[in-house]
Amino acid sequence: MADPAPPPSPETDPEPTAPSPPPKDPLRRSRTSGAFLALVLLGLLLVLLIVFIAQNTQDVHVSFLTWDGTTPLAVALLIAAVGGILLTAIAGLLRIWQLRRRVRRS
Repeated sequence: MADPAPPPSPETDPEPTAPSPPPKDPLRRSRTSGAFLALVLLGLLLVLLIVFIAQNTQDVHVSFLTWDGTTPLAVALLIAAVGGILLTAIAGLLRIWQLRRRVRRS
């Protein structure tokens, strides 16, 4: 019969080591990839905006306080949307300032 394999000696056993960190993902996100994604999304938004303007070219009568005139429908809607965005941003900015003042005082 063949001799059974000798038990491994403690000198030949490799020492347990800490697990190595996972290798870095070569496709991880970066600032450049984020900027590229933002650029693509802005380009898509611009194309949609151009289509919106091209499809809404009929003139509409607009009256606001003492101003009175006609403008393409797309322009009137875009001005209204930008005005709404500005009002929302101003309200948010005022709230942020209020919270910062409250934090500084306490």
